[in-house]
Amino acid sequence: MDPVLEPRKTIGLVAHDNKKADLVEWCHYNREMLVVHHLVATGTTGTLLEQELELPVRKLQSGPLGGDQQLGALIAQGDIDFLVFFWDPLEAQPHDPDVKALIRLAVVWNIPVACNRATADFLISSPLMTAGYVRATPDFDAYLNRFAPK
Repeated sequence: MDPVLEPRKTIGLVAHDNKKADLVEWCHYNREMLVVHHLVATGTTGTLLEQELELPVRKLQSGPLGGDQQLGALIAQGDIDFLVFFWDPLEAQPHDPDVKALIRLAVVWNIPVACNRATADFLISSPLMTAGYVRATPDFDAYLNRFAPK
């Protein structure tokens, strides 16, 4: 059965160092919208957002220390409804495999993901952000049972 997302969403927030100011600015601009949702962020980003927005943010580890993977686990568990990840495509990241895995999991579990401000603006302004929504989840039974005895 596909999960029904409540009007109050859980939003994952991540930003690489060169994009943290952009994410903070975007969050300030959208503060009225964000205040009604649950916010989860990787460590450094979460600390910045909590200080700047004066809103509660569930803070995970810093991205390079496992925060990206923690966020990915929350996605796989169905605990994240929307991911905003302002990543820096021009800067090499030491934890690049974790970054790719996080984005991959968002796609696997059909989570809306915004990797830049324009996409984040379009997604957060959607009427679906404040309404219930039935998110189609892929049926992985065939994949999970591919090695089962026949």
